[in-house]
Amino acid sequence: MTDTAPLRLGIAGLGTVGIGVVKIIRRQAALLQDRAGRPVVITAVSARSKDKDRGVDLSDYAWEDDPVALAKRDDIDVFVELMGGHEGPAKDACEAAIATGKDIVTANKALLAHHGQELALAAEEAGVRIRYEAAVAGGIPIIKSLLEGLAGNEITRVMGVMNGTCNYILTQMQATGRGYNALFEECAELGYLEADPNLDVGGIDAGHKLSILSSIAFGTQVNFDAVELEGIQRIQLEDIEHAAEMGFRIKLLGVAQMTGRGLEQRMSPCLVPASSPLGQLEGGTNMVVVEGDAVEQVVLRGPGAGEGPTASAVMGDVMDIARGISIPTFGQPASTLRPVTGAKAAKPAPFYLRMSLLDKPGAMAKVAAVLGDAGVSINRMRQTSHDEKLAPVLVVTHKCTRDALDAALKGFAETGVVDGDPVAIRIEEL
Repeated sequence: MTDTAPLRLGIAGLGTVGIGVVKIIRRQAALLQDRAGRPVVITAVSARSKDKDRGVDLSDYAWEDDPVALAKRDDIDVFVELMGGHEGPAKDACEAAIATGKDIVTANKALLAHHGQELALAAEEAGVRIRYEAAVAGGIPIIKSLLEGLAGNEITRVMGVMNGTCNYILTQMQATGRGYNALFEECAELGYLEADPNLDVGGIDAGHKLSILSSIAFGTQVNFDAVELEGIQRIQLEDIEHAAEMGFRIKLLGVAQMTGRGLEQRMSPCLVPASSPLGQLEGGTNMVVVEGDAVEQVVLRGPGAGEGPTASAVMGDVMDIARGISIPTFGQPASTLRPVTGAKAAKPAPFYLRMSLLDKPGAMAKVAAVLGDAGVSINRMRQTSHDEKLAPVLVVTHKCTRDALDAALKGFAETGVVDGDPVAIRIEEL
């Protein structure tokens, strides 16, 4: 029998997303009740400061200073965790919610990336649900797509652009001709960056998201530690320009696929064809591409952050709980998720290399020799205008393995003609 009693929420975290959820519930109360078959109401809330003006009247809701106390209240059915952080209050409060029989809706990708398996086991043992659509790609329903719509597929690859800040920086570099540092400062002023900016530009935030999608897609325990991470900090305007000349765009691209060697998960800058859906992705928009044996390829595109899109994702999870829908956290019982070892990308691909050579006789020949000794053949090689001491050199290789390329990069350091560390970017086949 369908439960018609009100579904009572306790919301921990009243930042942009939390207030967005409050606004939806206030504005769409009748619509939510019609669609869920029961009212959806807020009983109590918690945040760091009770007196802060958030632009919304919260006086109708009970207040808890401690999110753990909120999670334990008898008058809530669902604990909505929108605080963030993979340790401390967020983790403690979610554990308390599970222990007291509360379902959980969270937007906390870091918490799930680091503790997803243990939380899923505890939740399933307690008979409660953990839903987290808002943790990955903002308003894009990628979690629901993998858990439900694509459940009949053997997933072969998941890839995408999952951090809007990085995509904004990279696309603005091309559109405006401004450099990375200037756009980084602009993002800081606009509030686009996390409190720790390296979470964004270092690829960590996107890596958290990729590890969650990998678990659902491949039936494995979340393994964020196995994600190969490389951020966008070393991308320069000349890389953007040279990529465009070759018909490519640079994106911080996440790729996950199961191989005979283990689970390959990598989040790194890649060159993608400018004409591809990923290549055409602009600004802070996110895109996730899923490939399956039956469906072939599905492309999901939408806003990756912001009050409305992320609150929309939270409410989608709330509505599923209100309707009585129950699915294991990662798509199958947590006890059946397989631990897997991480695997480095082994599939050969062409690479773009940028390096600075000391202006010495035979420098180019030494670089070419190192590449040849590592088994890396050159597709094209070009030296650009230079000063008296350093000569910028661009190389595009034929397909090679990352191991072979790494051997060449190590060999460059021993030539005595390469200044600093070269930039190496994979050219991804889509």
